[in-house]
Amino acid sequence: MRKLLYVLILVLFVLFGYRYFFNDKEQTILHENSALIQEQIRNVSKLVVTEGHFSQVFSYKNSKAIFANLVNVEKKALVVVNADVTVSYDLSQIEYELDESTKTLRILNIPKEEIKISPDFEYYDVTADFFNPFNAEDYNKIKDKVNAQLMKKIEASNLKSNAQNRLISELSKFYILTSSLGWTLQYEGNSIKSSDDLQHIKL
Repeated sequence: MRKLLYVLILVLFVLFGYRYFFNDKEQTILHENSALIQEQIRNVSKLVVTEGHFSQVFSYKNSKAIFANLVNVEKKALVVVNADVTVSYDLSQIEYELDESTKTLRILNIPKEEIKISPDFEYYDVTADFFNPFNAEDYNKIKDKVNAQLMKKIEASNLKSNAQNRLISELSKFYILTSSLGWTLQYEGNSIKSSDDLQHIKL
C-alpha cells in the first residue's frame, strides 16, 4: 500500500513537473515572439517618403476702379512655379496592440499621409499701376491659388498611389513576421491572410 502511494506521488510529481516545464517554456516562447514583433514595429516606425516634382505657369490679374469708377487700373503678372512635393507616412504614429492570449497583432490605426508642397516662385511680366500696386495680399492670393492647382495635379498623378504602395510594402513585413511565428495580423477587425489582402485595406 505504501509502495502504491509512493508510485502515485511520483507519477503526480512527474506529471505536474512536465506540465510546469512545458507551460513555462511555451510562455517564454510567447513572450519572446511578442518582443520580436514589437522590435519589428520599432524598426519599421520611420518616415516613409515619396517625392515628386511639379511645374505650373500661372497668370494673375487684378483690376480696381478708381475716380468714381471712371478709370480701371490693372496689375498682372506671369508666375512660373517649380514645386517639390513629398507624400509621407509617419509610421511611428501607428497604433497597435499585441494579444498574446490569441497570438494576434492588431493594427488599430494607420496615420494619414502628409502632403508637403515646397514651391519656388518666379515672377515675369509684372505690371502694376501706381494706384494699384502689388502688395502682400496679392502674393498670398497667388500662393493660395497655385497651391490649390498643385493639389489638383497631385490628386491626378500617381504620387499618392506610389506612396501607398511603399506603405503597404512596409506593412507587409508585419504580415511576414506574424505569419512565420504562427500569429495572426488584423486590421480594422479583419484578419490579413495574405500579402494581397494588404493591397485592399482602406487607408
